[in-house]
Amino acid sequence: MNKISMILLFICFILAGCNSDTIDTPHYEGKRLVIGVIGDAPKIREKNVVFKKITFNQLEDQNLSPDFDAIFIMKEYLSEAANQKYATVYKNAGIPFFFIESTKSYFPFINEMSYDDSPDFASDNYATGYFQFGKEYQHWGYGLYNDKATETNIENVYTRIFTTIESIEVAVK
Repeated sequence: MNKISMILLFICFILAGCNSDTIDTPHYEGKRLVIGVIGDAPKIREKNVVFKKITFNQLEDQNLSPDFDAIFIMKEYLSEAANQKYATVYKNAGIPFFFIESTKSYFPFINEMSYDDSPDFASDNYATGYFQFGKEYQHWGYGLYNDKATETNIENVYTRIFTTIESIEVAVK
């Protein structure tokens, strides 16, 4: 193989790497997290995160903060999650809520509007988080690398959410 062929082959490898639709990032290695999930638990890379299936009735009936570090509500349940009777739960639970694959941000979950009637936001977020502590609140959006829904990119979103959850606990305590 001559020098020109080797250089062209090298350039092809470089260009192929630049067009990747995924990015590999470090895993969450913080403290063990217990997350309540309404729906099916997502596939994640981390071993120090545990999901426990819960129902909407449990949202209303118990103090969630001693049992869970956060709550995930999966896409199939977003419409029900926007029912106004849960808005006070999201605002007073003392833990963050993450709405997975919501195209409507956190607004329908804390305001008096149905999920279906809420406008879609021109957002590239895969997940939206909301946390209220007293009168203060925070919200987050988590996008996919290159807006591509690959397994690796979705797992990366969850890793970033876990890091956020841990940072909230440190800030509140």
